[in-house]
Amino acid sequence: MDTSITIIGIVIAIIVAVPVYFSARSSAANKSKILDIKKKFNPNHPEDFDLTESQNNKTLTIDQKNRKFILMNFNPNQQESIFVDLKSVSSCKLVLTTEGNSETIVKIDFEFQDKETSKKITIPFYDFDDDRIKQISVYQDHMFAKKWLKIIQDSI
Repeated sequence: MDTSITIIGIVIAIIVAVPVYFSARSSAANKSKILDIKKKFNPNHPEDFDLTESQNNKTLTIDQKNRKFILMNFNPNQQESIFVDLKSVSSCKLVLTTEGNSETIVKIDFEFQDKETSKKITIPFYDFDDDRIKQISVYQDHMFAKKWLKIIQDSI
């Protein structure tokens, strides 16, 4: 009886430990990628990016003191990181693209306006074609983008 309980306990421990191990390993890899990108845009002081948040393969970080912003997209189809110097922009807004006559959001972009040239700088945030879950994460991404729009506007 004691042997069977021990074996069942070991099996349950392995079942729990394996996913936890892979999750921790993935998290460490993502943190390493994020730090490397921060170092790329601010090699001397990557820790200056004082606010960093991640959701649905997207990571946004901002250095509120020096007014720098980075959007990192870890989407398997298109991994990219985009840097914006908030000192050189006058405003930021969200641009929602809907499908036909419906209110289905197919694209969300951050649109920055350059101070000197009044040129619009568009940074893609959500694209329906890259969404593996299809319309489930659009609501989460939209709320996340709204939250960050407020943070960016307060820093401009």
